[in-house]
Amino acid sequence: MSTRTLEVLPDAAAVARRGADEVAAAASAAIAARGRFTFAVSGGHTPWAMFRSLAGEDLAWEAIGIWQVDERVAPEGDPDRNLTSLVEAMHEAVDLHPMPVTDNDLEAAADRYAASLPGAFDLVHLGMGDDGHTASLVPGDPVVEMVDRDVGLTLEYRGRRRMTLTYRVLDRSGRVLWLVTGEDKAPMLPRLLAGDPTIPAGRVSAREQHVVADRAAAALVAG
Repeated sequence: MSTRTLEVLPDAAAVARRGADEVAAAASAAIAARGRFTFAVSGGHTPWAMFRSLAGEDLAWEAIGIWQVDERVAPEGDPDRNLTSLVEAMHEAVDLHPMPVTDNDLEAAADRYAASLPGAFDLVHLGMGDDGHTASLVPGDPVVEMVDRDVGLTLEYRGRRRMTLTYRVLDRSGRVLWLVTGEDKAPMLPRLLAGDPTIPAGRVSAREQHVVADRAAAALVAG
């Protein structure tokens, strides 16, 4: 059974700083316990700000492995790529595993990426779109119903195909950290918190989920 907790902060900058604190604490605990921290990260301005803040933390960066939750199928260095901004914001010592979206055979690339994943991530960062999508699990796409693969490919969505982790991976992670900002997310946040299965974000069923939202995104949350 999933447990979703909500923390509301004043603005996106505060959400990013809080996200950095959460990641640093999770990394320190995992490294102390097992010598390794495995983390999957989504794209977006708030997580990039989180990584810029995180880069100043005193962590054993060489013991941190980072995978992508999703990526647009676009050329290397393209501004549409999550990786482009992620690399700029991230500490250079991390063990980074980029999604191979420039391969000619994307199906084979997805399988290869799946083989690189840890058995279960220590932490997965997710965001949510104004349509309720998370990762690149988007409304109406067949990838949402994929139950037999860890990494899938979408149809074209907002101009690009995507490679994405599937629910099978997200749900076996130790913890999910949601960072949700902006007034355009306000209609969807109560549905995420309720585990509404009619939106892709609401179908994530990892056992422990912590949602950090700014006041704009939480405007319609009761109480």
